[in-house]
Amino acid sequence: MPTKNKIRVVELFAGVGGFRLGLEGDPLRPKKSIYRVVWSNQWEPATKLQHASEIYVKRFGSQGHSNKDIATVHIKEIPNYDILVGGFPCQDYSVARTLNQAVGIVGKKGVLWWQIYRILEERKVKPKFLMLENVDRLLKSPSQQRGRDFALMLASLSDLGYAVEWRVINAADYGFPQRRRRVFIIGYHKSSNIYKTIEKSKSLSDWIFEKGVIAQAFPVVQSKDLVYPEFFIKGDLVEMSGEFNKKIPNKSPFYNAGVMIKRTVLSIETHPNYKGIKTVLRDILLPEQQIPEEYYIKDEDLPRWRYLKGAKHILRNSKRTGRSFKYDEGPMIFPDDLKKASRTIVTGEGGSSPSRFKHVVKTKKGRLRRLTPVELERLNMFPDNHTKEAPDIKRAFLMGNAIVVGVVKRLGDMLARVVNNK
Repeated sequence: MPTKNKIRVVELFAGVGGFRLGLEGDPLRPKKSIYRVVWSNQWEPATKLQHASEIYVKRFGSQGHSNKDIATVHIKEIPNYDILVGGFPCQDYSVARTLNQAVGIVGKKGVLWWQIYRILEERKVKPKFLMLENVDRLLKSPSQQRGRDFALMLASLSDLGYAVEWRVINAADYGFPQRRRRVFIIGYHKSSNIYKTIEKSKSLSDWIFEKGVIAQAFPVVQSKDLVYPEFFIKGDLVEMSGEFNKKIPNKSPFYNAGVMIKRTVLSIETHPNYKGIKTVLRDILLPEQQIPEEYYIKDEDLPRWRYLKGAKHILRNSKRTGRSFKYDEGPMIFPDDLKKASRTIVTGEGGSSPSRFKHVVKTKKGRLRRLTPVELERLNMFPDNHTKEAPDIKRAFLMGNAIVVGVVKRLGDMLARVVNNK
């Protein structure tokens, strides 16, 4: 890939454009960027209203944007590109033989990882880079066979010619305004110089702590003074579905940082190494005079809010077994601490009904209120009113599904530097 030209991006599961904002920047404040999105796809199943896709088009234009089920997209519809990016759901990634017992495999219907795999597999000239995002429990799923799903991903990418590095990044650990833990996965095709650099490395740990794109963007140190041996992911994908980690099914072999090449894996538990400026919840709040009255908590609702936020010891009955069990739930800080980064935004953040997980802040006048859509956008580092065309409850939902733009920007900037040897 000519490094002086743009890095062409395909954005899957695009949502309202978090990856695009991180790589290209705000379209209302144009700036020079080495990245250019050439094709994107966003489809919300089981609903006629496609709010996310409509907002994406409003912000970035309709050229190169697809609003249909990714499973129905033919590979010829996607133009040539250099990097595939996207956040995809954490699902059951198990596979089986094709019906005729041929070499091919079939993933579970509707599991979107296998659409990424299909798009990569069917393209003769593979993209040189991948940047993917998922919830951190991906490294430990499923519960009966810890780490199997991530091992399937790594093995399938290795078989397609990719080396991979990953890190669980809590955005707040590096100065961003939200405590949002996500695993970021960056892949390098064997045709890239970065793959060849990893291949020649004397120690894979150097890539995790010093030389890697993620290491340079988000520095870490080793958490515990332990020896982390390399291991090999063996077997084809179907065999792995049934056999991976069967001997120690309750412990995943994948820690919060790692690198894989040719199915050889080194994974290490790390700790963030950041001493810079930190943005906290109070830094993103709107002036009190700009808050609509509907966001303030009514006095009659306050007892319910306090109950839901408080500790609980409840006796429940299992629908599956009929047995009784004790359900314990610890207290949550109420209202939220303005001097710290916010808690993770969830998809149910919107609406006035009392909730355990919605953010509540205390104003200077002593009133309690929920966060507005603009404040939720700021916690994900989106431009103000990026989602303004959607209803407020839907805007909260969209931010609960979004990424912290600043994390993508920092990873993208570092990848561009490494690609250009700067």
